[in-house]
Amino acid sequence: MGMISEFKEFISRGNVVDLAVGVVIGAAFGKIVTALVDGIVMPVVGFISGGVSVSDWKYVLRPAQLDAAGKEVAAEVALKYGLFIQTAIDFLLIALVIFVVLKAYNKVRTPAPAPATPEDVLLLREIRDSLKKPA
Repeated sequence: MGMISEFKEFISRGNVVDLAVGVVIGAAFGKIVTALVDGIVMPVVGFISGGVSVSDWKYVLRPAQLDAAGKEVAAEVALKYGLFIQTAIDFLLIALVIFVVLKAYNKVRTPAPAPATPEDVLLLREIRDSLKKPA
């Protein structure tokens, strides 16, 4: 079997196509939730906390050093924890929405029908039941 025919067989399997669709939809969904967090949730949190953007929250370890002309000589050293908080909220919202969607999907999904009992098993059950009957 040639490499091209093996590749066609690999690609034509449902799992690969399903995985590709899931990755593309997941990436698009991540962008939607990120836009929600950046455009709606974080401005509200920033407004409540005094008008400063959450992504700008930081703890300055060493302030920037300026020369006599006011030009920056050494950049500030800061722990930017606000960006971490914003990314964590983004992740939690994505995880929450995925959880809710999967929960709804599992509720709607119909269970697979039970497989039919093989004929030989049915025959063996009949023999067993007939042997149990008193003569």
